[in-house]
Amino acid sequence: MGNVIASAVVSLDGFVADLDDGVGPLFDWYGNGPVQVYGTDPGRPFQVSQASADYMNETWPNISACIIGRRLFDITNGWNGVPAVGDHVFVVTHEPPTDWPFPDAPFTFVNGIEEAVAQAKTHSGDRDISITGGNLTGQALAAGLVDEIAYNLAPVVLGTGRKFFGDYAGPQVLLDNPRIIEGDRVTHLHYKVTKS
Repeated sequence: MGNVIASAVVSLDGFVADLDDGVGPLFDWYGNGPVQVYGTDPGRPFQVSQASADYMNETWPNISACIIGRRLFDITNGWNGVPAVGDHVFVVTHEPPTDWPFPDAPFTFVNGIEEAVAQAKTHSGDRDISITGGNLTGQALAAGLVDEIAYNLAPVVLGTGRKFFGDYAGPQVLLDNPRIIEGDRVTHLHYKVTKS
């Protein structure tokens, strides 16, 4: 069985976006380097440092499914039906869209993080699952569903915004020491969640 990895680009003060869902300088590192990297969409290249490219090329191919919330789905229009990474997206929502113009895209709409993780595990087999930061990350952490955390730290303080762990107010969660990859305008911190 693959790992469930909570992942996002995060400000130094713990936010994945501002209150208007803007990412501002958080994503600068996706376009400031000499090495081209692709996720699933061949029309969406990233230009990153060699260190970030090595990290992305090591981790992204292992991801089979992504779990996102309805907010991110709406903001990106589901990336026009092409998953950013992996081959399937599970969208947690109480109201699936009725007029999305990509009905044959590999997107499944589910009600709740537990159902999303269960379906993603069935789909993914031995490959990994990525959960985007925000309330879903906090819900998955509270339910004991997260195996690893990929915290891509951007050197910016946003002051306010949407938190990486959403409204999480559960018990302490211990992490192993991080694997640290220093990119350009980003530090990739990859933790395993300590399981007792």
